[in-house]
Amino acid sequence: MTELPETTDWSVEQSAELYGVRHWGAGYFDLSAEGDATVTVDIEGRSIAVPIIDIVQGMQERGLEMPCVLRVENLLDYRIQQLNEAFSRAIRQSEYQNHYRGVFPIKVNQQCHVIEEIADFGQNYHHGLEAGSKAELIIALSQLRDTESLIICNGYKDAEFIELGLYARQMGVRCFFVLETPTELPIIIERSQALGIEPLIGVRLRLSTTVDGHWQEDSGDRSIFGLSTSALLDVVEKLKAHNMLHCLQMLHSHLGSQIPNIRNVRTGVAEACRFYSGLVSEGAPMGYLDLGGGLAVDYEGSSSNSTHSMNYQLDEYCVNIVETVRDTLDEMDIAHPVLVSESGRATVAYSSMLLFNILDVRDHKPRKLPEQLPDDCPDVLKNLFSVLGTVTSQNFQECYNDALYYRDEVREMFHRGHATLRDRALAENINLAILGQIAALLPSISRVPSELENLPELLSDIYYGNFSLFQSLPDVWAIDQLLPIMPVHRLDEKPTRDAIIADITCDCDGKIDNFALPDGHSKTIPLHPMKDDEEYYLGVFLVGAYQETLGDLHNLFGDTNVVSVKINADASFDFQREFEGDSISDVLSYVEYSPNTVQEQLRKKAEAAVRQGKISVAMRKQMLKAFRDSLQGYTYFER
Repeated sequence: MTELPETTDWSVEQSAELYGVRHWGAGYFDLSAEGDATVTVDIEGRSIAVPIIDIVQGMQERGLEMPCVLRVENLLDYRIQQLNEAFSRAIRQSEYQNHYRGVFPIKVNQQCHVIEEIADFGQNYHHGLEAGSKAELIIALSQLRDTESLIICNGYKDAEFIELGLYARQMGVRCFFVLETPTELPIIIERSQALGIEPLIGVRLRLSTTVDGHWQEDSGDRSIFGLSTSALLDVVEKLKAHNMLHCLQMLHSHLGSQIPNIRNVRTGVAEACRFYSGLVSEGAPMGYLDLGGGLAVDYEGSSSNSTHSMNYQLDEYCVNIVETVRDTLDEMDIAHPVLVSESGRATVAYSSMLLFNILDVRDHKPRKLPEQLPDDCPDVLKNLFSVLGTVTSQNFQECYNDALYYRDEVREMFHRGHATLRDRALAENINLAILGQIAALLPSISRVPSELENLPELLSDIYYGNFSLFQSLPDVWAIDQLLPIMPVHRLDEKPTRDAIIADITCDCDGKIDNFALPDGHSKTIPLHPMKDDEEYYLGVFLVGAYQETLGDLHNLFGDTNVVSVKINADASFDFQREFEGDSISDVLSYVEYSPNTVQEQLRKKAEAAVRQGKISVAMRKQMLKAFRDSLQGYTYFER
């Protein structure tokens, strides 16, 4: 439970510190003096801040309901610019004798409008795409127009996949096949010879370097992808045998996703350079060193080497890579290769946020208690009532024990029929009031008993959000991903309720109960009380990586509305793209139902009800219209 200041006053600065926005926001997100969360972009050297709630208002005026994914195109462009320019600075400062080529892995966010923007803006830096399947390769070939950009083909590749890449080579596209396993090489050789097109080949190495963080067990010798040293030499021998060693031009190594510790990066790059030099010694021309992904995002804003953070900045990351490659290869008098990285998470995470409204709150505040109990109520209830108001920092443990004992006694009496429904309800409310008094004392207690550590969490409210965790934030459920969460307005008010957030699916796992706050991880988050007839909006930030791609159709909640805005120099914003979320008809078709057939089945049921005298013809007409309207409606809650 977050300890809030005792003062009744509250400032925007206190909200900024409470939610840590200036730590995880990386300068892109902040709070206005009016208490609204803002998104800040750089336009011609000027910082332009726009309140997110103003964009929400613009959505409402256009009939776009919550929940909604909001994308800020400026942030996506800026991240591409920052990555490329940071590598350029490091290359100049280190006098590195080659250049950098960025590649975005399509799997991180496959949405068409995201890839289009990366391809369009990325032309300025010859930024390419990485494809891990035939479908993704087709996307890359259709979107990239810059022949200086790279296409990196990872993943398992069949003959059709390889043919697509070879045709791309024939059209002048720099398309590399990266060997994940030795079994891919014979297919590449056979198809290239059959079509008369020479391939560009890379090899992915399974390095011994392990990394910190969530993906630690998949790095090093336990990595499921990449060639062993022996397999690498087998590839070299087969290429020599077919007079194709000159096609081997890239070494690829991928340490892992979201690498929080810069030392892991340095160690892995140094090891990769040794393999690179070994391939040069074997006679391969080489020329490209692809260091994969791993550039982290500081989701919790702690600037540490914890799983959801990073203990380095972008410039440090680039300098470490450039200097390590330079120093290692200079020792062996090997020419500097083109540096390639596949930063996905760090490219797109900041550009998207999930916005949703709160539909309802279940609080654990006791209902109004009587000043005294009726004379005829059970004695155990009177004993429980006597504990109320007597809690102190000296006797809180005793009061806690007594409260639970007497409450459980009333419950047992109720089970046996010796206490009424009203008796039980009163016992529950008195117990809640006592536990609330104890919880209020805990921050001042030097040593809190272990059984009471979770008391604030047990007493926290449940805020029901209009979204599906499984559709929009699957990593929160699947891998305990921490994402920054805060209200997007009312931040000049004191948040007085500690809460967890539940979604609207009928699943007990559909909740968020782990939050990154400046004083550490918390099982609850401070939120504001709801106001009558006023929406309360929350934002989940840094969701641009993987969340849309991994989402499922739990409870048949489909894709949300998506809005893409571009912020202008005068702080206005243009709605560049609007995509309506899935209708009920859409999601039914995804799971093999024909909407037309479903509608006809409903018509037959209604007609049968008319024949049976259950409904009138007029009611039938009204019902069928409601069915048709629902099929075309949004899958989420609509006011």
